[in-house]
Amino acid sequence: MVVPTCIPYLDAVAATQDLVGVEVEFISIQEREKQLRRLIRELDTQYDFIILDCPPSLGFLTLNALVASSSVIVPLQCEYFALEGLGQLMSTLKLVKTRLNPMLSLGGILLTMFDSRNLLSRRVSEDVRSHFGGSVFNTVIPRNVRLSESPSHGLPIIYYDIKSRGAVSYMELAQEVLNSKRI
Repeated sequence: MVVPTCIPYLDAVAATQDLVGVEVEFISIQEREKQLRRLIRELDTQYDFIILDCPPSLGFLTLNALVASSSVIVPLQCEYFALEGLGQLMSTLKLVKTRLNPMLSLGGILLTMFDSRNLLSRRVSEDVRSHFGGSVFNTVIPRNVRLSESPSHGLPIIYYDIKSRGAVSYMELAQEVLNSKRI
Protein backbone atom coordinates (compact mmCIF):
# COMPACT_ATOMS: atom_id res chain seq x y z
CA MET A 1 0.00 0.00 0.00
CA VAL A 2 1.41 3.38 -1.06
CA VAL A 3 1.30 5.98 1.73
CA PRO A 4 2.34 9.64 1.75
CA THR A 5 5.26 10.68 3.96
CA CYS A 6 6.02 13.90 5.83
CA ILE A 7 8.04 15.01 2.79
CA PRO A 8 5.96 16.59 0.01
CA TYR A 9 5.86 14.52 -3.20
CA LEU A 10 7.46 11.50 -1.50
CA ASP A 11 5.36 8.39 -0.99
CA ALA A 12 6.51 5.09 0.49
CA VAL A 13 5.59 1.44 0.55
CA ALA A 14 6.91 0.00 3.79
CA ALA A 15 8.05 -3.58 4.15
CA THR A 16 6.02 -5.72 6.52
CA GLN A 17 6.38 -9.12 8.16
CA ASP A 18 4.44 -10.52 5.20
CA LEU A 19 7.66 -10.42 3.17
CA VAL A 20 9.20 -13.12 5.37
CA GLY A 21 7.28 -15.89 3.64
CA VAL A 22 7.09 -14.42 0.14
CA GLU A 23 9.93 -16.57 -1.19
CA VAL A 24 8.13 -19.76 -0.19
CA GLU A 25 4.78 -18.52 -1.47
CA PHE A 26 6.22 -17.61 -4.86
CA ILE A 27 8.09 -20.89 -5.38
CA SER A 28 5.42 -22.30 -7.69
CA ILE A 29 4.70 -19.09 -9.63
CA GLN A 30 6.10 -18.92 -13.16
CA GLU A 31 8.43 -15.99 -13.78
CA ARG A 32 8.41 -15.21 -10.06
CA GLU A 33 11.47 -12.98 -10.50
CA LYS A 34 9.29 -10.58 -12.55
CA GLN A 35 6.48 -10.07 -10.02
CA LEU A 36 7.75 -6.75 -8.68
CA ARG A 37 8.27 -5.40 -12.20
CA ARG A 38 4.60 -6.12 -12.98
CA LEU A 39 3.46 -4.26 -9.86
CA ILE A 40 5.73 -1.29 -10.51
CA ARG A 41 4.46 -0.88 -14.06
CA GLU A 42 1.09 0.07 -12.57
CA LEU A 43 2.76 2.97 -10.69
CA ASP A 44 5.40 3.97 -13.22
CA THR A 45 3.54 6.89 -14.77
CA GLN A 46 2.67 8.43 -11.38
CA TYR A 47 6.27 9.05 -10.25
CA ASP A 48 9.46 10.58 -11.61
CA PHE A 49 11.56 8.10 -9.61
CA ILE A 50 10.78 4.83 -7.87
CA ILE A 51 13.51 3.89 -5.40
CA LEU A 52 13.76 0.31 -4.18
CA ASP A 53 15.82 0.01 -1.00
CA CYS A 54 17.08 -3.57 -0.90
CA PRO A 55 18.69 -5.68 1.80
CA PRO A 56 22.43 -6.33 1.43
CA SER A 57 21.76 -9.94 0.44
CA LEU A 58 21.30 -11.26 -3.08
CA GLY A 59 18.11 -13.19 -2.38
CA PHE A 60 14.74 -13.45 -4.09
CA LEU A 61 13.54 -9.95 -3.15
CA THR A 62 16.72 -8.30 -4.35
CA LEU A 63 16.55 -10.26 -7.61
CA ASN A 64 12.98 -9.01 -8.12
CA ALA A 65 14.17 -5.44 -7.50
CA LEU A 66 16.99 -5.81 -10.04
CA VAL A 67 14.60 -7.18 -12.66
CA ALA A 68 12.21 -4.28 -11.99
CA SER A 69 14.88 -1.56 -12.11
CA SER A 70 16.39 0.46 -14.90
CA SER A 71 19.37 1.55 -12.84
CA VAL A 72 21.19 0.52 -9.67
CA ILE A 73 23.00 2.64 -7.11
CA VAL A 74 25.32 0.39 -5.11
CA PRO A 75 25.98 1.70 -1.59
CA LEU A 76 29.39 0.45 -0.48
CA GLN A 77 30.56 0.74 3.11
CA CYS A 78 34.21 1.75 3.24
CA GLU A 79 35.16 -1.48 5.00
CA TYR A 80 37.15 -4.56 3.98
CA PHE A 81 34.36 -7.13 3.69
CA ALA A 82 32.26 -4.79 1.58
CA LEU A 83 34.87 -5.04 -1.18
CA GLU A 84 34.48 -8.81 -1.29
CA GLY A 85 30.71 -8.50 -1.72
CA LEU A 86 31.08 -5.88 -4.45
CA GLY A 87 32.63 -8.36 -6.88
CA GLN A 88 29.80 -10.82 -6.33
CA LEU A 89 27.20 -8.07 -6.77
CA MET A 90 28.78 -6.88 -10.02
CA SER A 91 28.67 -10.45 -11.37
CA THR A 92 25.01 -10.70 -10.36
CA LEU A 93 24.20 -7.39 -12.09
CA LYS A 94 25.84 -8.66 -15.28
CA LEU A 95 23.90 -11.92 -15.10
CA VAL A 96 20.57 -10.15 -14.48
CA LYS A 97 21.26 -7.76 -17.38
CA THR A 98 22.09 -10.66 -19.69
CA ARG A 99 19.24 -12.99 -18.78
CA LEU A 100 16.40 -11.05 -17.20
CA ASN A 101 16.62 -7.29 -17.66
CA PRO A 102 18.63 -5.93 -20.60
CA MET A 103 17.69 -2.36 -19.56
CA LEU A 104 19.54 -2.62 -16.22
CA SER A 105 22.48 -0.25 -15.84
CA LEU A 106 24.89 0.70 -13.08
CA GLY A 107 23.84 4.15 -11.94
CA GLY A 108 26.89 4.40 -9.72
CA ILE A 109 28.73 3.17 -6.68
CA LEU A 110 28.17 5.25 -3.56
CA LEU A 111 30.87 5.16 -0.90
CA THR A 112 29.25 5.20 2.56
CA MET A 113 30.37 5.19 6.19
CA PHE A 114 33.56 6.92 5.08
CA ASP A 115 35.88 8.14 7.84
CA SER A 116 38.81 10.17 6.52
CA ARG A 117 40.73 9.51 9.77
CA ASN A 118 40.61 5.77 9.09
CA LEU A 119 43.32 4.34 6.80
CA LEU A 120 41.07 1.45 5.73
CA SER A 121 38.30 3.86 4.64
CA ARG A 122 40.78 5.80 2.54
CA ARG A 123 42.21 2.63 0.97
CA VAL A 124 38.79 1.21 0.13
CA SER A 125 37.84 4.52 -1.48
CA GLU A 126 41.07 4.59 -3.51
CA ASP A 127 40.74 0.94 -4.59
CA VAL A 128 37.12 1.34 -5.69
CA ARG A 129 37.84 4.57 -7.55
CA SER A 130 40.88 3.08 -9.32
CA HIS A 131 38.94 -0.02 -10.38
CA PHE A 132 35.53 1.50 -11.23
CA GLY A 133 36.57 5.05 -12.19
CA GLY A 134 33.67 7.20 -13.36
CA SER A 135 31.12 4.72 -12.02
CA VAL A 136 31.86 5.94 -8.49
CA PHE A 137 29.89 8.98 -7.34
CA ASN A 138 31.95 12.02 -6.35
CA THR A 139 29.73 12.39 -3.30
CA VAL A 140 30.81 10.32 -0.31
CA ILE A 141 28.54 9.66 2.67
CA PRO A 142 30.57 10.07 5.88
CA ARG A 143 30.20 8.33 9.19
CA ASN A 144 28.02 10.77 11.07
CA VAL A 145 26.40 10.55 14.49
CA ARG A 146 23.35 12.58 13.46
CA LEU A 147 22.82 10.30 10.47
CA SER A 148 22.88 7.29 12.79
CA GLU A 149 20.46 8.91 15.23
CA SER A 150 17.76 10.05 12.80
CA PRO A 151 16.03 6.65 12.29
CA SER A 152 15.58 6.20 16.03
CA HIS A 153 13.65 9.48 16.03
CA GLY A 154 11.52 8.40 13.08
CA LEU A 155 12.78 11.24 10.93
CA PRO A 156 14.69 11.49 7.69
CA ILE A 157 18.05 13.17 8.19
CA ILE A 158 16.95 16.34 6.39
CA TYR A 159 14.25 16.87 9.03
CA TYR A 160 16.32 15.64 11.97
CA ASP A 161 19.39 17.82 11.31
CA ILE A 162 19.56 19.37 7.86
CA LYS A 163 22.93 20.99 8.61
CA SER A 164 24.65 17.75 9.61
CA ARG A 165 27.41 16.38 7.40
CA GLY A 166 25.24 13.35 6.62
CA ALA A 167 22.28 15.44 5.47
CA VAL A 168 24.46 17.73 3.38
CA SER A 169 26.12 14.71 1.76
CA TYR A 170 22.78 13.12 0.85
CA MET A 171 21.54 16.39 -0.64
CA GLU A 172 24.77 16.59 -2.67
CA LEU A 173 24.18 13.02 -3.85
CA ALA A 174 20.64 13.88 -4.94
CA GLN A 175 21.98 16.82 -6.94
CA GLU A 176 24.75 14.67 -8.46
CA VAL A 177 22.24 12.00 -9.49
CA LEU A 178 19.91 14.56 -11.07
CA ASN A 179 22.79 16.25 -12.91
CA SER A 180 24.53 13.06 -14.03
CA LYS A 181 21.75 11.63 -16.21
CA ARG A 182 22.98 8.16 -15.17
CA ILE A 183 19.71 7.23 -13.51
